[in-house]
Amino acid sequence: MKQRKIPMRMCIACRTSRPKRELIRIVKTGEGSLEVDQTGKVPGRGAYICSSIECLENAYKSKALSRALEMNMTPEMLESLRRIILRRELGI
Repeated sequence: MKQRKIPMRMCIACRTSRPKRELIRIVKTGEGSLEVDQTGKVPGRGAYICSSIECLENAYKSKALSRALEMNMTPEMLESLRRIILRRELGI
């Protein structure tokens, strides 16, 4: 039986390749707002990040998140992403 290919994506903070399902996709929509894409199909410019607070903070400090999404990140945006990652870690 033929094995299915698992799509791999790279975290913009730690630069490790992982299966797409293990990473969180952050999308800049056409209106310029940020969303966390649960389905992987939301239209817009996307960036993948590990589901850890350390990777999120490293991406913010190094401005990798701003470069990948082509927009300036505000501390409020960072805090909302941090809450989403914490919820995902806790399974809420």
